[in-house]
Amino acid sequence: MRVPRLVGLMAVDARETARARGLFLTAPDRPDFHRAVVDYVVRQYPPPGAEVPADSMVYVWFDFAEGEGGGGVREPRVPGPPTGGLQRELGEPGDAFEMIGR
Repeated sequence: MRVPRLVGLMAVDARETARARGLFLTAPDRPDFHRAVVDYVVRQYPPPGAEVPADSMVYVWFDFAEGEGGGGVREPRVPGPPTGGLQRELGEPGDAFEMIGR
């Protein structure tokens, strides 16, 4: 039996997905895992696609370990990139490096 991808699922959905495949879930970082509902799975072991026997235990984590961290907050950056394609920067009039023989 192949382990389904549980990363990104809410706790309740991860439990249902595992149960439907005949697998058991446990969360080392959550002693109250049976009550967790809207927390998202961030890691799992064995990895998705691994072959395991029926009734195997799959470990899931809801918090990143020390040093793993998340992606952080990505707020919009202003100003945005210019619109349109590539544009040539024009030199100042009388530029010493202006093209000769236009």
